[in-house]
Amino acid sequence: MHYRTPLSRARGLGSAQSGTHHWWMQRVTAVALIPLSLVAIHLLNLSFSASYPETLAWLAAPLHSTLIIAWLLAVFYHAALGLQIVIEDYVAVEGMKITAIWTVNIVFFLLALAGVLAVLRVISVG
Repeated sequence: MHYRTPLSRARGLGSAQSGTHHWWMQRVTAVALIPLSLVAIHLLNLSFSASYPETLAWLAAPLHSTLIIAWLLAVFYHAALGLQIVIEDYVAVEGMKITAIWTVNIVFFLLALAGVLAVLRVISVG
């Protein structure tokens, strides 16, 4: 049974099958960010209350550095997904919309890369 009209089948119009994946990834990253943010807040608290060697020792633990790197990746991916929705909803010109989405994705990728490299550098120095 076909639910599409013959004209829409001929034109190839219809769902691009990508909206559900995007929606799920936003929810998955949001849920993952809850416990990961508690770890990031703990690191921030350590940076204010503990000495630098104590903070470095905490971050150098494999579990802690892995969780901080996971937080960095999840937070930048989640932010990129959210901004993509805002751009798609509020930018009317198609070329400008594509350029803005690509720019956001590249900038957030570079920021995530810089954050991961910073964590790796800090734990390798200590």
